[in-house]
Amino acid sequence: MADTLIKIPNELGIIPIKGGVIFPDQVVPLIIHTQKLAKLIDEILTTNKLAGALTQRNPDIEEPKPDEVFNVGCVIQITKMLRFPDGTIRLLIKGLSRFNVAEFTQNEPYLKAKIETIKPAYRKTVALEAMMRNVITMFQHLVSLAPYLPDEYAAVVLNMDSADSLVDFVSSTINFDYNEKQALLEITEPKERFSRLIPMLQKEISILELGAKIRSDVKSELDKGQREFYLREQLKAIQKELGETDEHAREIEELRAKIINAKMPEQTNKVALKELDRLAKMPPQAAEYTVSRTYIDWLISLPWSKSTQDNLNVQRAQKILDEDHYDLDKVKTRILEYLAVKKLKPDSRGTILCFVGPPGVGKTSLGKSIARALGRKFTRISLGGIRDEAEIRGHRRTYVGALPGRIIQSVKNCATNNPVFMLDEIDKVGADFRGDPSSALLEVLDPEQNNAFSDHYLEVPFDLSQVMFIATGNVVDPIIPALKDRMEIIELPGYILEEKLEIAKKYLMPRQIRETGLKPSNISFEDEAIRCIISNYTKEAGVRNLERLIGSICRKAAKRVAEGKKSKIKITTKNIPRFLGPQKVISEVAARAGQIGVATGLAWTPYGGEILFIESLKTRGKKGLILTGLLGDVMKESCQAALSYLKTKIPKWNIPENEFENQELHLHIPSGAIPKDGPSAGLAVVMSLASLIRHEPIDPKIAFSGEITLSGRVLPVGGIKEKVIAAKRAGIETIMLPRDNQNDLREIPRHVRKGLSFLFASKIDQALNRIFHNKKRGARK
Repeated sequence: MADTLIKIPNELGIIPIKGGVIFPDQVVPLIIHTQKLAKLIDEILTTNKLAGALTQRNPDIEEPKPDEVFNVGCVIQITKMLRFPDGTIRLLIKGLSRFNVAEFTQNEPYLKAKIETIKPAYRKTVALEAMMRNVITMFQHLVSLAPYLPDEYAAVVLNMDSADSLVDFVSSTINFDYNEKQALLEITEPKERFSRLIPMLQKEISILELGAKIRSDVKSELDKGQREFYLREQLKAIQKELGETDEHAREIEELRAKIINAKMPEQTNKVALKELDRLAKMPPQAAEYTVSRTYIDWLISLPWSKSTQDNLNVQRAQKILDEDHYDLDKVKTRILEYLAVKKLKPDSRGTILCFVGPPGVGKTSLGKSIARALGRKFTRISLGGIRDEAEIRGHRRTYVGALPGRIIQSVKNCATNNPVFMLDEIDKVGADFRGDPSSALLEVLDPEQNNAFSDHYLEVPFDLSQVMFIATGNVVDPIIPALKDRMEIIELPGYILEEKLEIAKKYLMPRQIRETGLKPSNISFEDEAIRCIISNYTKEAGVRNLERLIGSICRKAAKRVAEGKKSKIKITTKNIPRFLGPQKVISEVAARAGQIGVATGLAWTPYGGEILFIESLKTRGKKGLILTGLLGDVMKESCQAALSYLKTKIPKWNIPENEFENQELHLHIPSGAIPKDGPSAGLAVVMSLASLIRHEPIDPKIAFSGEITLSGRVLPVGGIKEKVIAAKRAGIETIMLPRDNQNDLREIPRHVRKGLSFLFASKIDQALNRIFHNKKRGARK
């Protein structure tokens, strides 16, 4: 060993080593930065050139203290020294022998310690020899894998017969963590050192083998890609010599021909050709290739110049509309007007209609009928629940999986640029952080703008001006004002019993008989049976539930026919319960006799008109008015106003003023789970309270609607048509309305008004006199 030739003193200056460990016989360069260590170097060079090297526990500390360095290190000898202008000293040092610190004798200006050298405890055994050979084999394999180890190291270890020298050499040359190296330096028993070293070598070999495999796989992929590119270029050259074109070039030419045949607008044509030129320069394997190809496919597939020829025969259109729908004269007239204008002025702009009405009145089916009458294709999208603007305008192509919006998608599926386009449930469009679809629809539904509709995906204008847009909804109020302003609102009221009867006979029954596989010879319905189903089993403005019940009867009849019973089934009022069960709907008007304190009111809902009953009662208690039935603030205020006005009439009715002392009035509107609000029940509330105060009942077949004021006026209200239809449906015979609503009756069909009497009042006193004093009511048919 080196320390047998050089005498090592018992006390040495200590050089702290950052992030590394010095082993015996290891020659390494060392840079000294601090002035304190420079003094130590100067002192060493004037004596025996020996020092102790101890590894720092924390390499970030600049000037470590005794407890911040390990206690086991290596004696070093300075073999070369160079001073640089920047004040640093560069040394070449050689490890001599391991030592253990007995005690530190000096802290400033540099560390100094008494040391005890560690003598090798070497005794050669068969087990130790086996371990040495194993380490040599592993190290040689590691040299072949590690790029940072010279090949000569594999021969060096063959000449080592000392166990400690082998461990020191292997440990010093491999990139182990300095803590692991320090552990190997501190172990004195050779067998134990080998036991610690072998797993470390195995781990390093595994890491290097894995790295080599990764590099090999990457290189193989690169070689494969380069080989394919080279072969493809060769194939192109061969095809060029033979006068052939490759598949990619053929595909580009096919797309170019399709772009020309699509007859796009000039600006769009330029965009498509530019994108095609970009596509031609891309290899088909490129990720961007599919995105670009999909975009071009969308541009080609849109019907830029394809349109259906409108059938402008007004008589034919009238016939088709009558075939498909009963009544709805206002809508049919509007469609025929559109046809007439289109016939006289072919370049007129497309029209935008909005059908508003309760569910089941035929809004969606009417759109299909219009398309059939015009000879156009029909498409429909449901806007209910849509909250993302991209559903209308599409996503930009920067997003993965981007597509055009539903407007462009539907036009593409129609393959014409002038379909009848139905926007269903436009009143149920939502909005959130992703945008407001209603605002996106402003451009779609504006005839001044939609000739250049811009979809985010296409980024070129598309002409929607020839499309006939028809929107549908149950209520107008949720539609934003700007969107409402762009549409022509056409209201579709609910049906009365006679209308439902005709619809059932002409449309619902034949359809259900056909869909259940029956024939007209298998089943028949009496008119009174249909009336019974409408009155006793349904309560709706439309006919959707009525059709469902007719379908249920037809299915039961089909079961009997399938069982082999050939007799014709006749549906009458007597056997309906056999098919549909007991009566589901009981007319409350018919069930109520004239009661004191009860008046019949009329209400409007998004699902059509409804009747409601206002009940009032007098009980002992605190003086005041109790209101129940889930009433809104506006309705509560109407009730208070009605009572305040009637209190002024008590003296004129010869009712004692102390009649209501220590009494409380309770006003209730049934169906307490349903919220109710609005001022139109004010007149009915007055009548209910007046009946209670005067102890006179009101005929339940008289219904009231009107807003009241404290000064005794009766103000006009809305929804007259729906309210009158609801009254007719419920069996009401007389309706009292505000005088200012008299002109609204002109919009109600004559057959709806038939059998109804109308009373009008501009003041509350007039209404009270008509009901409680005049036994003969002035009526207007």
